[in-house]
Amino acid sequence: MHDRVSQETSEHSVKCKLLSAVFYAGSSFLITVVNKTVLTTYRFPSVLFLGVGQMITTLVILYAAKMTKTIHFPDFNRNVILKIFPLPLLNVGSHITGLASTKKLSLPMFTVLRKFTIVMTMILEIFILRKRFPKHLVCSVVVIILGAIVAASSDLAFDIGGYTFILLNDAFTAANGVYTKKSLGTEGLGKYGVLVYNALITIVPILLASAFTGDLHKAVAFEDWVKVTFIFCFLVSCFMGFVLTYSIVLCSYYNSALTTTVVGAVKNVAVAYIGIFVSGDYYFSWTNFLGLSICMSGGLTYSFLTFNTKSSETNAEVQDKIHIEDGSKGRY
Repeated sequence: MHDRVSQETSEHSVKCKLLSAVFYAGSSFLITVVNKTVLTTYRFPSVLFLGVGQMITTLVILYAAKMTKTIHFPDFNRNVILKIFPLPLLNVGSHITGLASTKKLSLPMFTVLRKFTIVMTMILEIFILRKRFPKHLVCSVVVIILGAIVAASSDLAFDIGGYTFILLNDAFTAANGVYTKKSLGTEGLGKYGVLVYNALITIVPILLASAFTGDLHKAVAFEDWVKVTFIFCFLVSCFMGFVLTYSIVLCSYYNSALTTTVVGAVKNVAVAYIGIFVSGDYYFSWTNFLGLSICMSGGLTYSFLTFNTKSSETNAEVQDKIHIEDGSKGRY
């Protein structure tokens, strides 16, 4: 199956790979803005409840599309659970540990430790998907990690609980990305099957976690439900949750899980750059700025090497095919 996945990946055009990566980066940026409005501007108290709303929106949109025969995915059965496992479990773990780590760590330390998702993704792709990475890509990943360490070097406060949760979140996120890629290669499931059944199976434990932590009660009792502007922002966030999930699956389908992770990291650095000029909660320091710049250079180098190499390989394959065809014609 791994050979089939890698073969399908190599057959995708560079244009599809690049556009899917840009789509993911743009979707991720937009949902960051919308979620910041809902959670910060309106002070909505429950991240988990917002996640549930995004999953429900995903299910409604995709099932409606299936009913109108716009898309197709298999009906729910026991085999579907076996095919998609352990993706929903990893998704739940990512949600819960992500929320816990955000509360316990400063933003700079959160940023540097989140970058270890890239290394973990690379390792998991090597062992689970049997991928091999050229040295220049490995070096660009090292540069990204180095930049994150420099960026956070002025705020290296140690919190054993925060470190534990964020590293667990890195592991869950990396495994989620790799198993998403693996599930996309499962026959009969497809992109939409992965989206639907991952959301369908995940929504129950996330809702229970929301009730257990008291988030559900806080969300229901939230005062701004009567405001049209808040309801609009909440619904936009739910819709963008679907768009983001779809863009991640699409980017993973056309690219490697590592490329998807690096694109997310570059987007985060870009958001930090923008925050320097437009956000009131960013405290500028040259050390942090230097680290961000190193991160960005590593991310852009990775992107250039990835897409430029693929483009060169594709052109070479086309030229070889032309030469072979010309040679064949010459014989006859």
